[in-house]
Amino acid sequence: MALRHLELTDFRLFPAVQLDPEPEGTTVITGANGTGKTSLLEALAYLGTRRSFRGAPTEALVRSGAASAIVRAELVVPSGGGAPTLVEAEIAPGGRGRARVNRKAVSGRKELATAAPCTVFSPEDLATVGGGPQGRRDFLDDALALLDAEGVRAADETERVLRQRGALLRHAAGRATEDVLSTLDVWDQRLADAGKVLVTARERLVVELEPLAAEAYARLAGRPGEALVAFGYVRSWEGDLRDALSRSRADDLRRAVNTVGPHRDDLVLRIEQRDARTHASQGEQRSLALALRLGVHELVRTRTALAPILLLDDVFSELDPGRSRALVAELPAGQSLLTTAAPLPDGIDVARVVPIDRLTVS
Repeated sequence: MALRHLELTDFRLFPAVQLDPEPEGTTVITGANGTGKTSLLEALAYLGTRRSFRGAPTEALVRSGAASAIVRAELVVPSGGGAPTLVEAEIAPGGRGRARVNRKAVSGRKELATAAPCTVFSPEDLATVGGGPQGRRDFLDDALALLDAEGVRAADETERVLRQRGALLRHAAGRATEDVLSTLDVWDQRLADAGKVLVTARERLVVELEPLAAEAYARLAGRPGEALVAFGYVRSWEGDLRDALSRSRADDLRRAVNTVGPHRDDLVLRIEQRDARTHASQGEQRSLALALRLGVHELVRTRTALAPILLLDDVFSELDPGRSRALVAELPAGQSLLTTAAPLPDGIDVARVVPIDRLTVS
């Protein structure tokens, strides 16, 4: 897919703004910090994920004084000749809002990810490598939304069950009454069923992703062909999940939280046999985070009919000129949108440069 037209109303600092990037190749959006470059990418990515890749709440996405924000995009298949796909989202404070594809309401993660497929790299991705497990789990589940319909359905079901089970534990306040125990039996079975499917999908994804991300990292590091990174998925329990939930029940009731399940798992990332979270430099972590995104992008491109739009936010800020040139040279075929506050390094060839102050704004 390629973005033909993006239109924002009352999103972040923009009363209204429009962007028409090049359908193929790299469009670079330039401008000083704080002028809204990242917001353009954030809005487009929101259409496919229903959340901010910056981790911002919905309240922060709506311009001050406005009741809601509107994001509208027309996407086309390059050289396909078909009608464009219209994807729209209304964003309202408190998580309220709605999304539509070709004027029809949708809510499933798979439908939105397919309608507006994006691969995003941003400075916040450093947390995927150096931060807590939640960011790595979100990274895997976002990839499943593009790659595995059964896996992402299981992710959505697991999230729903964990919310309901957690609410029950809080309401029980440590009391193991007959009603509480019988209801926990129901939620435990549903969590075990969905969790098994989700974890199997995550583990399969990690196996498929590792060689692609490793290849991308080696190229970015100027050491093509070397095996520098390795991944491992770590479950938070041993044996059968249903049995593990039974074993943890007393502790769950006492603490009033879900202590076992896919929401406690982690993805371990290693660079030259070192834990990348604790023993890698910031430059190594940044290159690995970028390699993870490029790996997912390549996996989606080769395994599905989708060609995601590659969104690269402030990508040059921590890369030296050599790695910057290597990055642009290695960008996959298709459409890329890239933001930068600094001048482009010498020797970089892009399809179009768009100063943000020259966009159509009202």
